[in-house]
Amino acid sequence: MRIYEELFILRPDAPEEEVDAYIEQLKALITSSKGSVDKVEKMGVRRLAYRVEKRNEGFYVLIQFSTDGTGLVKEIERRMRVTDQVMKWITVRIDEDLKRLEKRKAQREKRARRKPQPQAAPAAPAVLPAPAMPADPAAGPGHPPAHAPARPAPAAPREPAGEAHTAEVVGKETQHG
Repeated sequence: MRIYEELFILRPDAPEEEVDAYIEQLKALITSSKGSVDKVEKMGVRRLAYRVEKRNEGFYVLIQFSTDGTGLVKEIERRMRVTDQVMKWITVRIDEDLKRLEKRKAQREKRARRKPQPQAAPAAPAVLPAPAMPADPAAGPGHPPAHAPARPAPAAPREPAGEAHTAEVVGKETQHG
């Protein structure tokens, strides 16, 4: 069975009785076509993102329903098109998204079952740092203390492997003089 959401915007000045009558008409159409209405949500009058039919507001309604065929969806959209109260509508098939989410959830659970639970590592004994030695009072400013490690000498630049230290002179000779 396929699950759809029908979101439509009615004129904000439509009386509440007409809105309810239109929703009941759609619910009757769905149930007569062997479908089932899962949810009806009247969101009320809201501001539109942009002007539609010279209006800044609209009455939002969301209907979630299930059906086997696409004929019902075509009939609902046809009725939306010919009804003057309806300013905008959109029909979205959501069962494919629900299937995808269920599949992803099953994959995560499978991966979690496959991966062993991390065991708590035994507590390592705490290593306390060695106490700092006092500075050598004999060393003056700018001299490192006696216990400070000496700096390593800078490394000599390396020659790339395979090249000789002697280079051939290629090119034009110059005269000095």
